[in-house]
Amino acid sequence: MKVLVVDDNPVNRLLPLTWLGREGCEAVESANGQEALERAGRARFDVVLLDLSMPGMSGREVCRALRALPDGGRLRIIAYTAHATPEGLDGFKAEGFDDVLVKPVSRAALLRAVLRDREERGEVS
Repeated sequence: MKVLVVDDNPVNRLLPLTWLGREGCEAVESANGQEALERAGRARFDVVLLDLSMPGMSGREVCRALRALPDGGRLRIIAYTAHATPEGLDGFKAEGFDDVLVKPVSRAALLRAVLRDREERGEVS
């Protein structure tokens, strides 16, 4: 499974990259929305973990742009934010996100969200 972790804060990229790598995922990082779109245009990803609050291009803008790519509909895009309330979580799906993780996120929650499709296929024990 190939995962793109997008966050402008390097510390917020480090743990997901480490945890996903330990699970056998090919996890790569991008520091901003434009870089993420460039990577997604050159390589195929299964999952994108996407910070919402980034300078320049917001995570919401990146999500819309990813969905507009030829294979954007098959991507699993997970919002990764410190600024979500339980009442607002449903709105993320309407914006094109498949799931939402609220920072700080636990290892278990991250792996559940990212690896969900793999678990459903029986590839994770």
